[in-house]
Amino acid sequence: MLFDPKRLLLIAGPCSLESEATCRAVAEVLALLRDEEPSLNIVFKGSFDKANRTSGRGERGPGLAASLKLLAWVKKKYSFPVLTDIHLPTQAKPVAKVCDVLQIPAFLCRQTDLLLAAAATKRVVNVKKGQFLSPMEMDHVVAKLRQAGAKEIWQTERGTSFGYQNLVVDMRSFAILRRHGAPAIFDATHSVQLPGAAGGASGGQREFVPPLARAALAAGANGLFIETHPDPARAISDGPSQVPLAQFPALIASCLRVWRATR
Repeated sequence: MLFDPKRLLLIAGPCSLESEATCRAVAEVLALLRDEEPSLNIVFKGSFDKANRTSGRGERGPGLAASLKLLAWVKKKYSFPVLTDIHLPTQAKPVAKVCDVLQIPAFLCRQTDLLLAAAATKRVVNVKKGQFLSPMEMDHVVAKLRQAGAKEIWQTERGTSFGYQNLVVDMRSFAILRRHGAPAIFDATHSVQLPGAAGGASGGQREFVPPLARAALAAGANGLFIETHPDPARAISDGPSQVPLAQFPALIASCLRVWRATR
């Protein structure tokens, strides 16, 4: 099992893998955190293709082949388990050769063929709860994965659509998700998105990442998913919601205090 209930699961990295320089900068900070905080169970994340951009003009990332090389390099150099999203069933096998965790994007969480392909790899499967889905309905998603033989399943709350171009997080979600018998993780950065609100791109309110992350842990979340970037203003995707890398260690320190206090 990659999940360890005695340590705080932290899935962290840039939104898009972008480049070796970006991956190196983030991985160096995460490695220092891991060395200083044995209570952290860190998984490095990054996307190879931002396939659901608001506009067709948006940059999509380095692509599958280049990104798998980057993730393999991070895994070897920094000894992190690594995670990336898949969008098509045919991507599951090649991604599983490198990645320890296959992630199902929120918009695709009910795509049965994609779930079955991910489960068949026997890697950990992390499913983002769709913005359109209640936490109760994730029971059916988990059941599909179990029936397909998934060995380890994680569920990630990333906010629920609240009118137009806004999301809200229901803190009851973590207790409900945990009833399904799989860890419940909080995606603190996608939950502060303002979808499509930035003129052909998603806006965001990163100032709410810290209070929401701490609140989720207090409400029973088993882990956090937080995207961070050395210079979010220059990130190719989700810059407004990513945490500046320089602020990341202090944020995690505050989250650990809440996690320890509630356990």
